[in-house]
Amino acid sequence: MAQSLDHEEFFSDGCVLVNGPLIVGAGPSGLAVGAGLKQQGVPFVILERANCIASLWQNRTYDRLKLHLPKKFCELPYMPFPENFPEYPTKHQFIDYLESYAKHFEISPRFNECVQSAKYDETCGLWRVKTVTNGDSSSTIEYICRWLVVAAGENAEKVVPEFEGLQEFGGNVMHVCDYKSGEAYRRKNVLVVGCGNSGMEVSLDLFHHNAFPSMVVRSSVHVLPREILGKSTFELAVSMMKWLPVWVVDKILLVAARLILGYIEKYGLKRPRIGPLQLKDTEGKTPVLDIGTLQKIRSGEIKIVPGIKKFSHASVELINGQILEIDSVILATGYCSNVPSWLKENEFFSRDGIPKSAFPNGWKGKAGLYAVGFTRRGLSGASLDAIKVAQDIGKMWKKETKQKNQSVSVLCHRKIQATF
Repeated sequence: MAQSLDHEEFFSDGCVLVNGPLIVGAGPSGLAVGAGLKQQGVPFVILERANCIASLWQNRTYDRLKLHLPKKFCELPYMPFPENFPEYPTKHQFIDYLESYAKHFEISPRFNECVQSAKYDETCGLWRVKTVTNGDSSSTIEYICRWLVVAAGENAEKVVPEFEGLQEFGGNVMHVCDYKSGEAYRRKNVLVVGCGNSGMEVSLDLFHHNAFPSMVVRSSVHVLPREILGKSTFELAVSMMKWLPVWVVDKILLVAARLILGYIEKYGLKRPRIGPLQLKDTEGKTPVLDIGTLQKIRSGEIKIVPGIKKFSHASVELINGQILEIDSVILATGYCSNVPSWLKENEFFSRDGIPKSAFPNGWKGKAGLYAVGFTRRGLSGASLDAIKVAQDIGKMWKKETKQKNQSVSVLCHRKIQATF
């Protein structure tokens, strides 16, 4: 196993010397790096703050979730999805795939270890990573490593905006990460705050469970059909970008969206001025791929409402003066990186926890620092970065190992000569 005692040196003061890279995060990104290092024959250690791999998928996603892109764009390196999986695997199928992936490559993360700080020690040229065991702040370990791979991802922490009067509301309020299904919301008026993919899907799920959802659209949003002419919109865009500039591909996608979905602005869904691909590159805003929500918006079964002014007891006042009586609030307000809270380094990562260098150059920093899962290009982007990271570390590992072996051989040879 990559994490066995053969590859580490333990000290009595709670310090662990890692003979190889240390990976923070056992989600798809961390697993992909681990598999790549296995291919290179490089030992490693993976730390995970939760009690399982892919905790975001296992613990913080709703039941009806499916992959938004075709499976060939979501598989991890060196191991495809099973052939019997559908084009858009379910959440549970994806989790099964990840667990099989970890088992196949013999990846055994250290669970319940939360990184508190990671700092590069210029004196010794190594990273010092301090962790605490979840639920026991007195149990601390310091890992010392040559290479640090940040694979905690863009979605490590939930974003919860502040709203005036929310504490006075009195009804149930939860972030979408805690939402599982609409079963508990039957015949309830539910306000869904956010109109991204999660907000759209949760609103549809609520409708299917006979709830009455209203979705808050606070800003402009691109809604695209999931498929165009029987082909995945994402796959079509990737193919066109090989031959056409991004702005041209954006124009084509928007024309197709208008023909297939119609004029969505009249329902309160205003499109941004920048095209969907350009917007994702510049601001990281993912376009919504419609899976049937738009049809319910057209029929009025899912209502679109403007921004929130303030909450009151059992109601909300909108910025247009309208007052809605509601029973529950679901915050589909997204996630953010937690890297700035523990990585004591400010050159490679920006303040929002994303590498400053844009894709495809955001995977490698200085002094043995790497990042995987911050490309804003989903699982396919994370996989590409994981391969680069594993190969880069693998080259250095083999070079340094060879040099060490040569040094040992020379010393042994001299020692043998000296005995004669």
